[in-house]
Amino acid sequence: MLVAAALTAAAPASAQSVKFGVKGGYNITSMDIDKNSTFSSLKDMAKENKNGWYIGPTLKASLVAGLGVDIAAFYDQRKSEVEGEKVKQQYVYVPLNLRYNIGLGGLGGIYIAAGPQVGFNIGDTEFDVMYLGDTQQQVKDKFQLKKSTFGINIGAGVYLFKHLEVGAVYNIPLGNTADIEGSVVTAAQDLQKKYDVKSNTFQISAAIYF
Repeated sequence: MLVAAALTAAAPASAQSVKFGVKGGYNITSMDIDKNSTFSSLKDMAKENKNGWYIGPTLKASLVAGLGVDIAAFYDQRKSEVEGEKVKQQYVYVPLNLRYNIGLGGLGGIYIAAGPQVGFNIGDTEFDVMYLGDTQQQVKDKFQLKKSTFGINIGAGVYLFKHLEVGAVYNIPLGNTADIEGSVVTAAQDLQKKYDVKSNTFQISAAIYF
């Protein structure tokens, strides 16, 4: 419904109200892993922040009465490390936000924005990590990243001189980002468990519009 409304409203927009640009920034991801996990590596992974960066083209259009929309396509890369094993995530994210602009004179203004975001995994989808557990048992974790993700963005920022924007966005996932299959291998048994993973991401961005 949001996409349909935005496209319908943007159709009669003049060329002066549409701006193209480049946006990039820094993101911090926290992973919410099933609290029933008994594997120390998963608990450690959930505690640590995962840092990364993103960049890509963006477009924003002014509609009426301070309302507008923006859409972008970002290449996003994030890295983390579990028991010495590096996990590299590579996605293309496409956010579409409805925004409200509050002008503060000729110098610029502030805005608030919200909307859906879809992501597509363009890198590896599985990572295996093997190590000795707390009781010297052999533990194997398999990280299975989803091929696509969906979430909601909520953000705000400032724009200056109609060409520069600085903002912050919090992305809330709707569904799992990954699954983790953990197994403890002993001489007597091979115990396997599966855990759900959700990634909440805080992003800081800067954009230049032409």
